Amino acid sequence: MQAIQSVAVLAAAAFAGIAASAGKSYQNSSGIALTVIGVGTGVLLALVAVGLARVRRWSRTPALLTQLFTGIIGIYLVQGHRYWMGVPALGLSVAGFALLLVPPSLRALTFAAKEPSAPAR
Repeated sequence: MQAIQSVAVLAAAAFAGIAASAGKSYQNSSGIALTVIGVGTGVLLALVAVGLARVRRWSRTPALLTQLFTGIIGIYLVQGHRYWMGVPALGLSVAGFALLLVPPSLRALTFAAKEPSAPAR
């Protein structure tokens, strides 16, 4: 799910860049800024996806926050009657949360409880 979200953000950034270069942005500088921010965000989401694929514990929190923000954006899109974007965003968010919170994922991405140490002799 994280990789799909990364690709979606990079696609949106490319769309913003194309619109900015064609002069279809509200302001040219804002189109360029959106493109740069989108590409940076897409790259960071891809790095988190790589961390999840390699079962790195640091990747769990950014992945959960990504799902939270995707869900919030999905809600706003649905409220704005942009169902074609909002429903998939909500679906990705719910699926991402579910995959991050299933027991095997929790075991792999959280610190194991420390076992009591043996008494010293």
